[in-house]
Amino acid sequence: MHLNEFQDGLSASLLGDATIAERSPAWLASLQAQPGFAVYRNTVLKACMDALQANYPSVCQLVGDEWFRGVAGLYARAHPPTDGRLMNYGAGFADFLQAFGPAAELPYLPAVARLDRYWTECHLAADAPAVSADWLAEQPPDALATLHLKPHPAARWAWCAEHPAYALWAAQREGVESHEGMTWEGDGGLLTRPQGAVVWCPLTRAGAVFLDACARGACLEDAATATLTNAPTTNFAALLGQLLQMGALTPFTKITQAQEAA
Repeated sequence: MHLNEFQDGLSASLLGDATIAERSPAWLASLQAQPGFAVYRNTVLKACMDALQANYPSVCQLVGDEWFRGVAGLYARAHPPTDGRLMNYGAGFADFLQAFGPAAELPYLPAVARLDRYWTECHLAADAPAVSADWLAEQPPDALATLHLKPHPAARWAWCAEHPAYALWAAQREGVESHEGMTWEGDGGLLTRPQGAVVWCPLTRAGAVFLDACARGACLEDAATATLTNAPTTNFAALLGQLLQMGALTPFTKITQAQEAA
């Protein structure tokens, strides 16, 4: 027996894969028959469910513990961890919810899940200096148009045209239980971590377009043009000021051939 066969069989059995149980080789059937194996299996599955619940707190608060843990168990069996860092577990949970039939009555749930995932990614992202308004003011005026800014490594943003996903997500994160008075329309959000803690704020569609353009490598002039073409009434100076205040941008540094070789 090869090591990978043992690992695959043990992993699938621990997570209750019925297809593995039906065709278990003798060694695995013998292992499953041990009284302590069920305890071990339950412990592993519970750890996955607990990790998912910790990583998606806003989703859990919206649907309740019972519903969430039911779907978390299904997800854990279909997508066992591949990384020992359980804080990073559940990267595909939003897509799983998108295809999960019982979640169809809550069409905003996948978008809320993506914001929960963005919080984790933002928290775990690399550090980097953020562009400040003072730094930008020091740049030569004739160089601003061709200046390249890029999203901070910890910046994450989303725009949901159909549902107030950000408002729902932020309400859960900020401990607001009542959704009375919430305007049911599309919205967007920005998450950053310029210092030690993750922070967030609402983001317009124009802001998402601008950050998308910067992520593609567009210069400041081209990113601004794309933004104003998409949303002509945008106050671009105010938008840029918001992004600078949130620490969402960092200077683009071109890697030279010498740096690549090093």
